[in-house]
Amino acid sequence: MHRTATFPDIDTGTPEAELVRRAQARDEAALRAIMQANNRRLYRLARGILRSDSEAEDVVQETYVRAFTHLDSFRGESGLSTWLSRIAINEALGRVRSQKPHVELGSVPEATLEAQIIPFPLSSVDPEKSMAQREIQRVVEHAVDELPDVFRMVFIARVMEGMSMEETATLLGVKPETVKTRLHRARTMLRENVEKKIGPVVMNAFPFAGVRCERLTEAVLKRLGIGA
Repeated sequence: MHRTATFPDIDTGTPEAELVRRAQARDEAALRAIMQANNRRLYRLARGILRSDSEAEDVVQETYVRAFTHLDSFRGESGLSTWLSRIAINEALGRVRSQKPHVELGSVPEATLEAQIIPFPLSSVDPEKSMAQREIQRVVEHAVDELPDVFRMVFIARVMEGMSMEETATLLGVKPETVKTRLHRARTMLRENVEKKIGPVVMNAFPFAGVRCERLTEAVLKRLGIGA
């Protein structure tokens, strides 16, 4: 799991309620802390639905703008990350529905249960470790993209983001048993082509850090009229 960014007057022990209170007051440090703690998760969830880097970034921006302008509606019944994740998923699904009506994550045609993944290519020995890792990462991202929607979202939430069974079920609006079944099917689809060949590298798929993370954070602050 990624670590929360730190700021001069905000540390990783700052209670969530205090962070939200400061964000409601448009405290820049609090807003940055919330965004940099959630950027990767929201990006991965949005991309899991849209399968487009640029559209996923747009969704993350819209998610923060909507959330930060309506923070008074956050009741703390679930964690802030879960609340933000739901907004991002709804925003992404709204975009999909505008192109393909009646798209839902809660159901899937039986025929898709036998969906096949594009075969993992045989790669030659490459002396550059970083190049090999980038290639493996590309294959992972492509294979995950090829999963049917409902399996892809469960895989991203449970495996790539490390969310609990209960949190994933709440986020996607299904029963924990459904999450367990879909995760098993997703892993079965991926195992022969990806898992046994790359191991822990899967955790680095769909990165969202560094310049991209900072660019999105600055864009949201600018839209809210905060900062330089």
